[in-house]
Amino acid sequence: MFKELDNLLSADTTVDSWYDDGCLIASEILSDFSLNDWEELSNQVRNKPIEWQRKIAYCLDNECNEYELKILIDLLNTNDKELFEICIDTLRSFPIEQGKKLILEHPQILERVNHLLATTANTPAKLVLQDFLSKINSN
Repeated sequence: MFKELDNLLSADTTVDSWYDDGCLIASEILSDFSLNDWEELSNQVRNKPIEWQRKIAYCLDNECNEYELKILIDLLNTNDKELFEICIDTLRSFPIEQGKKLILEHPQILERVNHLLATTANTPAKLVLQDFLSKINSN
């Protein structure tokens, strides 16, 4: 299944095509992943092109499982602002307690979210970042 996902994410598509169809197909593939597929994805995700990483980050709230969570946390270690924001947006879908513990173990994530919040002029991105922080800081 990983190879099928890799081929889909590697395909040259328009943005509309990806968000209309590609992400739904990717979510279906992810729902059929075996443990070996998750391991392969975890091991290879950081070696893929940035656009591939953005696409997978967008889809990783399908099951809200531990593998998806860890991959998103790993992808947060990027210099690409768009990828970082996609990961933060996707993390908002996870059950609060599941992601909160892991995120709090990486204080640099919250530092970067706060920095982006203070420096971005993009209103939708600000709303995503604020919502993420409110979920992490809730009791």
